[in-house]
Amino acid sequence: MSDRSISEVAQEVGLRPSAIRYYEQIGILPAAPRRAGQRRYDDSALHRLVVIQRSRELGFTLDDIRTLFHGFRDGVPPSKRWRDVSARKLEELDRLANEIAMLQSLLRAQGTCSCVSLDECGRRLLGHSSACPE
Repeated sequence: MSDRSISEVAQEVGLRPSAIRYYEQIGILPAAPRRAGQRRYDDSALHRLVVIQRSRELGFTLDDIRTLFHGFRDGVPPSKRWRDVSARKLEELDRLANEIAMLQSLLRAQGTCSCVSLDECGRRLLGHSSACPE
């Protein structure tokens, strides 16, 4: 089917109609033509929504997705677009992974606390140690 209503498209891609309207509003989905006052979507809109959904599943922000669609000059192949946007996301994930590892280490160290009260923990932490020493 190449002429779908917003509710048909929403159901097919697993979105709410309000999300589709929002994607149109922010420009990552072209505005749908209207017939009898209702938005009508063709296969290209459906395909774009599937790419948007996949991008969201991969953790891309709406700004990242906007870049994927509009942040390159005409003729740049999808593989280069994905590679460039993915490289930035991978750098972000590497930073987050490092932060998580540091937090895990701090939590494990905090678990060795031998303070007799939380006030004592506070006094020791105020002394700028990363955990209450044993």
